[in-house]
Amino acid sequence: MRISRNVRRADLKAVAEVRRALRELMRHRCRSEATDVAELLITELVTNALVHTDRGAEVSASLTATRLRVEVRDHAARRPRPYVPTADDGTHGRGLVLVEALADDWGVDALALGAGKVVWFELDGRHEAPYAAGPA
Repeated sequence: MRISRNVRRADLKAVAEVRRALRELMRHRCRSEATDVAELLITELVTNALVHTDRGAEVSASLTATRLRVEVRDHAARRPRPYVPTADDGTHGRGLVLVEALADDWGVDALALGAGKVVWFELDGRHEAPYAAGPA
């Protein structure tokens, strides 16, 4: 199962549409906690791409039986870096810190020279929580 969306430059209203499409993709196949986390993280990555680059973004999400992968491609070669914001930063600067803390895996892949980058994250996509062994 897969979704794919193009988001125009500075179209912050499109962030909510991308979030809704992801929720629908995950609705019957994933735990509600995973859906909540995925919505938060896709919001952060798409917003970053629209705020920090001068062109739009391409968003895709694929869901297998065990894994959700979300990719946000933008056209800027500059690699994002997580940083811990100061108290004076308000709500800015926390996006990649959240991705780093909440995703099972994440990264940044550079594309061909001048073609930008893909920032991605993965989450456990199983409907039930993974088995956790208790004390033996």
